[in-house]
Amino acid sequence: MTTRSRSGRLAPPADEVFAARKRKPVPHEFVLEALAPLGPETRPLFGCLAVYVGEKIVLALRDKPGPDNGVWLATTEEHHAALRRDLPSMRSIEVLGKAVTGWQVLPADAPDFEEAALRACALIEAGDPRIGKVPGEKRKKRDAPRAGASSAPEKIAAGSNAAKRPRARR
Repeated sequence: MTTRSRSGRLAPPADEVFAARKRKPVPHEFVLEALAPLGPETRPLFGCLAVYVGEKIVLALRDKPGPDNGVWLATTEEHHAALRRDLPSMRSIEVLGKAVTGWQVLPADAPDFEEAALRACALIEAGDPRIGKVPGEKRKKRDAPRAGASSAPEKIAAGSNAAKRPRARR
């Protein structure tokens, strides 16, 4: 059955539109299969596919034109050296424009790519604290009030000038 769109033109049924729309293949799908016992969830992230285990983002899977295709590891700079001992092909991501970032990549063009990616999955399954971040955790720490700092309601309760000024009527 054909329907009319808002402009009055004939449009195919919705189920045909959705059937014609193809989903992008999951890059490096073997990684998700390896993490299946943990019940990973995926979400789009900057043209990649982010992989979450619980509340932590642990990986991003990337396969598109340009550099840095492979498995991106969510980590912090303090863990790079230790992870590099376990994952020798790991390196900083170039497309982020910084010399060193928390994110590291296991490049898809490395000779040991699949082996390294599966080793990273085994580390995640073992609960290795070097891989995975809770999104927004750094921002929450940065935005948290400092010790001894008072908030606006406390200032008003303490009798600041703002509390004593009469409000303008509209």
